[in-house]
Amino acid sequence: MTALTRVTVSVANLAAARELYENALGIALKYEMPGMAMLVTSDGVEVQLHERTPTPGDAGVAMSMGVDDVDAATGLAVAAGASIVKVPTDEPWGERQAVLRDVDGHVLCLVAPLSD
Repeated sequence: MTALTRVTVSVANLAAARELYENALGIALKYEMPGMAMLVTSDGVEVQLHERTPTPGDAGVAMSMGVDDVDAATGLAVAAGASIVKVPTDEPWGERQAVLRDVDGHVLCLVAPLSD
């Protein structure tokens, strides 16, 4: 069995990235050291913000973060420096999704299941 334990995100500015991931998206800070912050999601997956030159792109890995309210989370993320690629939309596969770029240009999806 394989389990996802950590995702590492290269960031140009650790403080700006923490504002988005920790404060806007609510991922809890586990610890911080110079050039790196370790956050942890409510289900135990670590999100490591590593301060180094990021190389974002559309063809790379994109994280999907489960949130309670896609529209509200999108607003908080934009206020924290994210930009919208695709506004919150009800998708045919049964979830509401917004596609963003984080403060370093990495693709980040915010998702929630659609209500019946």
